[in-house]
Amino acid sequence: MSATPPARPASPALAVRGLSVVLPTRRGVLTAVDDVSFDIATGEILGVVGESGAGKSLTGAAIIGLAEPPARVQGEVWLDGRRIDTLDKAAIHRVRGREIGAIFQDPLTALDPLFSIGDQLVETLRTHFRLTPADARAQALAWLEDVGIAGAARRFDQFPHQFSGGMRQRIVIALALAAEPSVIIADEPTTALDVSIQAQIIALLKRLARERGVAILLITHDMGVIAAVADRVVVMYAGRIVESGAVADVIHRPRHPYTAGLMASIPSIAEARTRLAQIDGAMPRLDAIPVGCAFHPRCSDADAQCAARRPPLVASAAGEVACWRVSPG
Repeated sequence: MSATPPARPASPALAVRGLSVVLPTRRGVLTAVDDVSFDIATGEILGVVGESGAGKSLTGAAIIGLAEPPARVQGEVWLDGRRIDTLDKAAIHRVRGREIGAIFQDPLTALDPLFSIGDQLVETLRTHFRLTPADARAQALAWLEDVGIAGAARRFDQFPHQFSGGMRQRIVIALALAAEPSVIIADEPTTALDVSIQAQIIALLKRLARERGVAILLITHDMGVIAAVADRVVVMYAGRIVESGAVADVIHRPRHPYTAGLMASIPSIAEARTRLAQIDGAMPRLDAIPVGCAFHPRCSDADAQCAARRPPLVASAAGEVACWRVSPG
C-alpha cells in the first residue's frame, strides 16, 4: 500500500489511482470499472464522457463510497492528499457532503418532497457547522441567492414541487456547496433540463470552479456539454479509459476511433449532411467484453492485433490514448 499518492506537479484536489469496481455473480466476477486513474486540480473541471454502460456513474459512486454491495471497490482515492477509500463507513459519511459534494441527474429525487427547500439547506448547514438556527437560515438564503434563485427569502419555505426543473437543480447545487466541499461529483446534472436551462447550469458550474476553486468531476454522455464547460476530458468505454487530454485536443483532434465516432455523431450547423454519422453496434455487456480492445468489434480500423491484445493507455504530450493504431508521441 502506497504512502503518498502519485501526483501531477501541483497536488491535486482529487487523485484516483487504479480504481476498479467488480461485481461477483453466479457466472463469475464481472469488472464494471477497470483500472481507472486520473487527477483533478483545484478549480478544474474534468469531464468524463461515454455511452450508457461505460462505467461513468459507477466511477463517481465508487469515489464517494456509494457503490452498493455486492460491488467491491479496489484501488485508491486521495482527497487533498489524504487517502479516503480505506475509511470506515462513519468516516466516509463525514467526508461525503462536507469534503465531497454530489449533484445527481434528477433534482426532484435528490430533494425530500416532505420538507421545504429552506429546511433542507438549514439541516445540511447545521449538520456540518455549529450554527444557530438564525445563522443557518441566513447562510442558506445566501447560498440560494448565489446559485441564482430569485426571491430567495420569499421562496425559502416552499417545497421542491413548487420549483421548475432548472430551479430544483440550482437548489441541489446549493445543497452540494453548502458544506463548502473542495470537490464536487456532478453526475449528468443537465440531462433532465431543456437547452436554455442547461446553458445556465453550465455557466453556474464554470463560475463555481473559477470563483470558489471547487474541483468538479462532470459525468455526462454529451460531448457538447463537455466542450462548453470542461478543462480536460476522460473518454470511457466498457469500464476503461480509452482517451484523455485537454478538451480542445480531444474534441478537435480525437485519436481513439471511439472518440472520433462520438465527435462525428454530433450535428454541425456549419456542415450540410443528409445523415448523421453513427457508431455501429452497441456497448458490450459486462459478461461479454471482447478479448483485446473492447471496441474492436465496432471499429472499422481494427486488425488482428486489436482482437488479440488489450492496448495499454499510453501517455504523450497530447494526453493518453489506448489504441494499437495510434503511434505514441
